[in-house]
Amino acid sequence: MQKRSLSIAGHRTSIALEAEFWSALETMAAQSGQTMASLIRSIDETRQTANLSSAARLAVLAWYQDQIKPVKAAD
Repeated sequence: MQKRSLSIAGHRTSIALEAEFWSALETMAAQSGQTMASLIRSIDETRQTANLSSAARLAVLAWYQDQIKPVKAAD
């Protein structure tokens, strides 16, 4: 687990995630032209779970699922 601190909506918060999730979030942020803090803020604003770490993992899962949809459609 890697813990990182970010400023979101004017307050500091820490998130602990596995390295693979941080790597995926970095890729997501880069592809969307966002900073990591901006991406996490958008995840925070739309989450439906009480836990921000869980919401970040679910966002990564949804992003990967969106990546494979065109492949499934071609089958």
